[in-house]
Amino acid sequence: MAGIKEVRRVVSGMLDGFLEDNGMELYHIDFAKEGKDWYLKVFIDRIQNDPDGNELYISSDDCELVSKYLSDRLDEKDPIEQNYMLMVSSPGMDRRLYTQAHYDRYIGSLVEVKLYKAVDGSKEFEGTLVSKTDDGIAIRTEDGKDYLFPEKDVVKTNLAVVF
Repeated sequence: MAGIKEVRRVVSGMLDGFLEDNGMELYHIDFAKEGKDWYLKVFIDRIQNDPDGNELYISSDDCELVSKYLSDRLDEKDPIEQNYMLMVSSPGMDRRLYTQAHYDRYIGSLVEVKLYKAVDGSKEFEGTLVSKTDDGIAIRTEDGKDYLFPEKDVVKTNLAVVF
């Protein structure tokens, strides 16, 4: 059975060039067992904005294009032993931040931070992302309070959806 790191490496390699040629980038790969089934989830994003500077988003057609391409490559090479379901998707409006590049891209954005243990009586905080450094993830809440959460204490950080 291939491990998640190996699956990420192989799938990422298969998508190298193809995504960029189509104006997309790889956001994240997840390979995990959910219940009795294995899922290979590939999240893609746009790498450019439109001519007016507005952010472009992934469409269902983009997901279908990548899914067909990747499915053909996976069938050809067959690098994953177990049966799995392939899912190609946008990371969504409430996207989880995984890498330093993700954090850097969204500095100044509203985020939700979930913690393993409570700080000031809460395990969930919402605020503007200030930074992510070796010291941790820094946010400023709406009431102006600054927090620095050590990365080891953070379950996950997602963009907050504001309507």
